[in-house]
Amino acid sequence: MSLTGTPFFLTSLTLLIVAVVLPFALWGRIAGPPLVRGLARLLMLLFAQVTAITVVFVLVNNANSLYDTWGDLLGTDSHVEAARDLGPDGMGGRQIKHEPKQLQQFRPADDPKVGAGVRMTELQGRISGVRGEVYVWLPPQYNDPAYRNKKFPVVELLPGYPGSAKSWLGSLHAAEQLMPLMQNGTVKPAILVAPRTNLLPGADTGCVNIPGKVNADSWLTVDVRKMIIDNFRAGDKPDSWALAGYSAGAHCAAKLALAHPDRYRAAVAMSGYNDPALERDSLAGKDPKLRIESNPLHILKSANAAGKPPRTALYVSGAARDGYQAGLGLRQFAQSPTTVTLRQIPPGAGHTTVVWKQQVPEIFRWLGTQLRA
Repeated sequence: MSLTGTPFFLTSLTLLIVAVVLPFALWGRIAGPPLVRGLARLLMLLFAQVTAITVVFVLVNNANSLYDTWGDLLGTDSHVEAARDLGPDGMGGRQIKHEPKQLQQFRPADDPKVGAGVRMTELQGRISGVRGEVYVWLPPQYNDPAYRNKKFPVVELLPGYPGSAKSWLGSLHAAEQLMPLMQNGTVKPAILVAPRTNLLPGADTGCVNIPGKVNADSWLTVDVRKMIIDNFRAGDKPDSWALAGYSAGAHCAAKLALAHPDRYRAAVAMSGYNDPALERDSLAGKDPKLRIESNPLHILKSANAAGKPPRTALYVSGAARDGYQAGLGLRQFAQSPTTVTLRQIPPGAGHTTVVWKQQVPEIFRWLGTQLRA
């Protein structure tokens, strides 16, 4: 039974109702010695508590898209089949232009919560050694005959940790919000791509490459990117690509865009952070060297010191002590052509999908000023 499916939710709800009714029906009818009666009543109370907690968990999980599968929840699934040393460019000595096309079979998304028109595929990353699902939503103009020869910009959507690849399309309703805005021209059309980021049991990869462990950076910036270009009318230049994330995904979006200006032109970071150690399960945060190297502020400073400020546009939003200070630091050290647009969220708004969902139209209007196919 699927963790996020309606049958599991209805089963949990039914068990909760039974657990509530049971003590009323049987409390005074239990026969036997006092010890037996007490134990039976205790078991009924425990059953009620467990079912109540289960229903609350299901509601929270479905609302925030934290765990997709039982394997994700229990920490039994790994999506890494190989993690060889790919070097500083994450390519392992290979060149994308020489790689054969990776054509995929797509099917309608298996979860109705992501909305209409979302399709998915299982991708085996040839460079990264990662395998996982990738969700794709095409803008309304994509199948319009007037656009048949036009390529489209792409935005990769990254969730927090723990987080499901479906979170932007399900919990944040990104496609549902953007469809009418793209139709009426308020927001420029773009392809939305939501890849799996939860790759290892009980660990946040921090979107880094760690030889022998995981190549999360190459999965997102090489394999997923190439697959989209191979299968859709997607632009293949940096000007056509952006990342957007919230929480841990915000950290990843800023880090990857600054580290790979040859692949991405822009990034949106909502309620993120610069220091990966702020996420206690971050693999990058636990490694002293990676903690420094994967900090977006360090990446920016190093590029400036080398005389090569990245041609990257960042949009950073957050409340005080929840992303805003991280954005201030990046804006302080941004040198042309790097730009940082900063928005402060009112205090008390919270670190929730409700806050990020409300920002979707605004950030895509901004992305429309930065990207071109």
